Amino acid sequence: MELHLPERAEIIEVGLRDGLQSESVIVPTAIKLDIIHRLLEAGVRRIQVASFVNPRLVPQMADAEALCAALPTREGVVYSGLALNVRGVERAGAAGLKQIDIGISASDTHSRKNANAGIAEALQQVTAMATVARAQGMLVRAGVQCAFGCVYEGIVPVEQVVRIVDHLLSVGVDELALADSTGMANPRQMARMLDTLLPRIDVPLVLHLHDTRGMGLANLLIALQYGIHRFDTAFGGLGGCPFIVGAAGNIATEDTVHMLDQMGVATGIDWTKVAACTQTISALLGRDFPGKLYRLV
Repeated sequence: MELHLPERAEIIEVGLRDGLQSESVIVPTAIKLDIIHRLLEAGVRRIQVASFVNPRLVPQMADAEALCAALPTREGVVYSGLALNVRGVERAGAAGLKQIDIGISASDTHSRKNANAGIAEALQQVTAMATVARAQGMLVRAGVQCAFGCVYEGIVPVEQVVRIVDHLLSVGVDELALADSTGMANPRQMARMLDTLLPRIDVPLVLHLHDTRGMGLANLLIALQYGIHRFDTAFGGLGGCPFIVGAAGNIATEDTVHMLDQMGVATGIDWTKVAACTQTISALLGRDFPGKLYRLV
């Protein structure tokens, strides 16, 4: 069977936010900045740098403003931040970010655990957040978390995802993200989801894939064949929502880039330089990560 793959793929590095948010060892701001400089040198052009949340609840993100104030300016580079409420959007805008990532869970149980709001209330919050972001001149990326399944509720009905996606599009977002937050998606399910959603979507689609059950890159391969070419990844395969039992990390940036390179899909990223960043953080945190290739550099 011949694979129909895009010529290029865009990698969005989320290791500094999603990857570090649950780590108990606080990574100093200076080291985060060093990693950002090295990721830029590796060719990464989109980096999610922080989340603007309560620092008492997520101490790792307490330096969000300080980090943003020191970000290096590079042509063609987009830095983004995550917000869970209007206050977070306001903070991100004041910090100088040009893109904000907002979202809603397709699982009511997860939504209540993660955002302290059911889906109906969360939809209202997302609308308000997008409005504030627009007023501040920020690009808005809206995501659907647990789009493929929830450890509390099981498989999420596609109709539920469609309803949320339609609402997000009606708000007027610049980019849409589907997150397999629990790592429950399988390739056939991925294909069915894309068959259903792609005819409805008129903005770029990003996939945020976790590798909890070892199917992250398999799901990415299916998405590539549908023409999807934007993916969230985290150096070393770090990540995982603290409100999802058994959650594991994202697909690893270096592993993903290496696979794409081998298949002739260009990313402009040197995976060995990303792997060196992983080694630095691995040594700092004192443990191995789920990623594979950083061990070979």
